Amino acid sequence: MSDPFVVVGGDAAGLSAASKCKREDPDREVIVFERGRWVSYAHCGEPYFVKGEVERLEDLLSLSPAEIDERGIDLRREHEVTAVDTDAETVTVDGPEGTHDQAYGDLLIATGGRAVTDPIEGADLDAALPMHGLDDAAAVRAMLADPSSFDVADLGGDPYVDAERARRYGAMAPPETVAIVGGGYVGVEMAEAFVAHDVEVHLFQRGDQLVPPFGEAVADAAAETLRGHDVELHLGTEVERLEGEDGRVAGLTCTDGTTLGVEAALVGIGIRPNTDLLADTAVRLGNAGAVAVDDYGQTSVDGVYAAGDCAEMRHVVTGDTAWVPLGLTANRAGRAIGASVAGDLTPVGGIAGTAMLKAFELECGRTGIVDHEEAREAGFDPVSRTITASSRSGYYPGAAETIVSLTADRETGRLLGGTIAGEDRAAVRIDTIATALEGGLTVDELERTDLGYAPPFSPVWDPVLVAAKVLGGEI
Repeated sequence: MSDPFVVVGGDAAGLSAASKCKREDPDREVIVFERGRWVSYAHCGEPYFVKGEVERLEDLLSLSPAEIDERGIDLRREHEVTAVDTDAETVTVDGPEGTHDQAYGDLLIATGGRAVTDPIEGADLDAALPMHGLDDAAAVRAMLADPSSFDVADLGGDPYVDAERARRYGAMAPPETVAIVGGGYVGVEMAEAFVAHDVEVHLFQRGDQLVPPFGEAVADAAAETLRGHDVELHLGTEVERLEGEDGRVAGLTCTDGTTLGVEAALVGIGIRPNTDLLADTAVRLGNAGAVAVDDYGQTSVDGVYAAGDCAEMRHVVTGDTAWVPLGLTANRAGRAIGASVAGDLTPVGGIAGTAMLKAFELECGRTGIVDHEEAREAGFDPVSRTITASSRSGYYPGAAETIVSLTADRETGRLLGGTIAGEDRAAVRIDTIATALEGGLTVDELERTDLGYAPPFSPVWDPVLVAAKVLGGEI
């Protein structure tokens, strides 16, 4: 075949596209290059594997290599694409048998993102780890195990797991104190995982609040919850470097001169899009450094697409492009691109930055634009209100306080975003707000939405409706 669909990256976006294309056009040759050994796995499940709620690494796989092969996809693991020539329509591939050029008819860049560790000095020490991949999760869980009984086979994942790395960490004395550098998704979720292993946890956040995209109300609730589980929070404190002893983390120093002795550090200060591969091509990048694409995932070069954590998407509130690397975004865009490549032109859809987070028993959600400065930069006049309401009818057992914050444009009443936190099925309620954003609803229209009611599930006035009613009174 002369026009294979070539995919660079074997995770969410890449394999969603490959699978959809092959399903719609079975005769099309589909080749997926993945530089690592793991494919199609759940990044978001890694903290729960470390905690022990997910027993084995393979439990986090969406598709095994065997299942991918059954779909007729030519998956080539441990093959790294090192260059793209959009004029010749080829990619250069380094694999176990050497280097070769592969021609393509259509090309998808689905290279994802990489964990950021700079500017933290000492991030290369032993027991200083990111949490961005199953081998990172395996190393952390191995480090927390009793060396006298550790067996790499207990982690699962054979033959894909980096067994040598896992054994090295499994032979270390487990840490009694760990520092988490960064109070975002990974930091908060990993605090819960470490506490489950009876480790003393210190969480350092450069800013004054945790999980900044979730807003102040959720950040305050998350901080209270973490402190209630004996996590020591160091807010407004920036870690400058990790100190080592015999090659392993032994402490840290902050920019204000504060020091702390620790035996391990989890560095979770963000990710960057993997776009270096495109440096010498005509493929245009956006303001955030991710690949700029149109409504169908196509880049500035015909026949070249991008999706997942390396690509931007259109924000449903502003209409502008934004880089918000999340799992559903990757899967949905990949599937759409696979359909388009197979001949069924399909838009990748917009994004609202909808996300959920679990902090011990606290459930958190966010969507849209909730930061007032960001809203003003987008041309809105933001106004927000926060309410607390019961999750169920007050007389029904199991009810819990639910905090909802909504933000709208004062002039038009248009809903811009919202956040939510609570202990009783709070996070899923964010989907109501996300749907309202997708539909361009005003606050008044959201208040009039006919949501379901039954005492075990919601009061007559759902907390989201209460928030809309209160905010509507201010516009």
